Amino acid sequence: MFSSLPPGMQLTLAFVVGAMLGSFLNVVIYRLPRILEQAWRAECLDFLELPAEPAADKLSLWFPGSHCPACQQPIRPWHNIPILGYLFLRGRCAHCRASISPAYPLVELITATLTALMVWRYGLNAAGLAAAAFTWALIALTGIDLRKQLLPDSITLPLLWAGLVVNSFGWFTDLSSALWGAVGGYLSLWSVYWPFKLLTGKEGMGYGDFKLLAALGAWLGWQYLPTLILCSSLVGIVFGLVIIYLKKQGREIPIAFGPYLAMAGWICLFFGGQALALTQRAFL
Repeated sequence: MFSSLPPGMQLTLAFVVGAMLGSFLNVVIYRLPRILEQAWRAECLDFLELPAEPAADKLSLWFPGSHCPACQQPIRPWHNIPILGYLFLRGRCAHCRASISPAYPLVELITATLTALMVWRYGLNAAGLAAAAFTWALIALTGIDLRKQLLPDSITLPLLWAGLVVNSFGWFTDLSSALWGAVGGYLSLWSVYWPFKLLTGKEGMGYGDFKLLAALGAWLGWQYLPTLILCSSLVGIVFGLVIIYLKKQGREIPIAFGPYLAMAGWICLFFGGQALALTQRAFL
C-alpha cells in the first residue's frame, strides 16, 4: 500500500516514523543498560542467597513513563513530540526549567534522517523496512556503547539472526555469503583479541565487538569484512585522536569501538557495491 505513494510522501513518512522510533531509541539507550544491571544484580543476590530487591524499584522500557530526570515530573504528550517538543521547550523542562540534553533530539533527528535515506535507497518495501530496522539497531548500539561501553546481546544476537533471515530471501547478499560473513566477522576479531591479550595481558576489545561484526557480516556477506574492518579502524583512529586531544585523556583510557563498526556497517549497506569497489580499487 505505502509503496504506491509518491516518492516525496514515502520519504516524509519514513522521516516521521524514524523520528518516532528515535524517541523510543532514546529510551532504549538510557534504560537498557540499567535494566541489565538490575538483572545482573538480581542474579548475584540470588546466588548469594540474599533478599531480592523490591519489585517497585524494577525498571522496564515501558515503565515508568517519560519524566524529567531532575524533578521526576511526567512529560506531557505534546512536550514529547520528537524534535519539535525539544524546540518548543527550548531545551528545558516545562516544570523545573532544568536543562534537557541535546542528545535526545539529536538521536531523533539522526534516526529520522537515516531511516529516510534507507527508504530512498531501497524503497518502501520489505528490503527497505529491513534496512531501516538494521539502522535502528545500529543507532541503539552506538548510543549504548558510547555511554556505557557495552554492546548488549539482546540487540547484537537478534541483529545477527535477522541478517541471516533477510538474506535467506537474497535481499542484500546470498545466504552462503551471509553465513560465512557471520562466522568470519566473529573469528576475525577473536583471532586478534587473544594474541593481543596473551602478549600484553590486556583486553583490546570486548566480545560485544565480535558479535557486532558477526551481525554485520550476516547482513552484508563475507566480502565486506575487509571493508568493514578498514573503515571502522580508520574512523576509530581519527575520532580517538580527537577525543584524546579534546578531553586530554591518556592513551590508556578505553574508547568504544562499537560505534565505528556501526558507522562502517551502515555505510556499506547504504552504498552497497560502491563501498566494496572503492576498497578493492584502493588496495588491489
